[in-house]
Amino acid sequence: MLNLLIKSIKWTAISLVVLTAALALLIWSITFHPPQLQAEPVTNNSQAPELQPAQEVKVLSWNLQYMSGKNYEFWYDHIDGNGPDIRASKEDISTTFKQVAELIIAQNPDVILLQELHDNAKRTDYEDQLQRLLSLLPPEYNNYSETFYWQADFVPLPQILGSVGMKLAVISKYKLGTALRHQLATIKTDPVTDQFNFRRAIQEVSLPIAGGSELTLMNTHFDAFAQGSDTMQQQVTYMEQLLAAKNAKGEAWVIAGDLNLLPPGQYDIMDEDAKGYYQPTSELERIYGQFKVIPSIEQANGADAKDWFTHFPNRKEIAGPDRTIDYFVHSDHIQVAGAQVIQKNTWHISDHLPMTMTLTLP
Repeated sequence: MLNLLIKSIKWTAISLVVLTAALALLIWSITFHPPQLQAEPVTNNSQAPELQPAQEVKVLSWNLQYMSGKNYEFWYDHIDGNGPDIRASKEDISTTFKQVAELIIAQNPDVILLQELHDNAKRTDYEDQLQRLLSLLPPEYNNYSETFYWQADFVPLPQILGSVGMKLAVISKYKLGTALRHQLATIKTDPVTDQFNFRRAIQEVSLPIAGGSELTLMNTHFDAFAQGSDTMQQQVTYMEQLLAAKNAKGEAWVIAGDLNLLPPGQYDIMDEDAKGYYQPTSELERIYGQFKVIPSIEQANGADAKDWFTHFPNRKEIAGPDRTIDYFVHSDHIQVAGAQVIQKNTWHISDHLPMTMTLTLP
């Protein structure tokens, strides 16, 4: 009798081990595990021109919130995860595509850096949003590269229960060179949940300049829900080291995107609910101390600070943009002719406002 009991326990244990291993293998197979560095494909129009020395280049950066517009409070827009909305309607997504394309055409940038584009995501009907946007833009923008930072065939979150896909994209009128994906630190929770989390990244794309030099453009979207961890510090540290290495090599570079961090000094003007997302001392202090940042600390905290607000939270009690969390950072080898946050006729398009800078190449 005892032998039968021992055998039964042994086979039960073996079965549990096999089932656990099978479940782990299944979860691994449906989630995204990029290496630290990964070359990414580049698509170029065969007639695309090269940049020229001393040329002025206009760059537009924008978090598009997967084309969902401003008619919603998504579950993650509340710090407790209880926002009422799960997805935008197809009609609102179509309207937002039209508005985004119209603004890009009106601004006529040379290069576009985009964050939060969906691809094969259930909540936006599995559409490749980069390709749909390209179809709405003039043909000279058919030079592009993309980098995923969230991918899974199925996410067992009640608000999703399906596939996810989110990416960064660089679109250019000019020929692109090589593209590289840098993996950033990830939020750590538990071994299972970690597999379904974002894999935030820096997208690095080179643009050849006639004569043999190049412009390096980097595009990123840092974590937004890292309270209680040092994930943001780790992501800033990686960016800091990457930019310092490029400066040491004398490269001409720009990095832009949604850093989800306040500029030094802006924490004090936030209301108590908003302060819950940030640290009193900004993790970006080190970046401001070493590199050229748009907006400057003076711009972000001065009398015209509202002109540099880039985020309009999806909350009914908030009437307009109320903080800066999107930036340009650039090397000493680049002269900036102008920069702005485009606030006119943009509040209704995304929870982020587009930014532009015009630079002069060396």
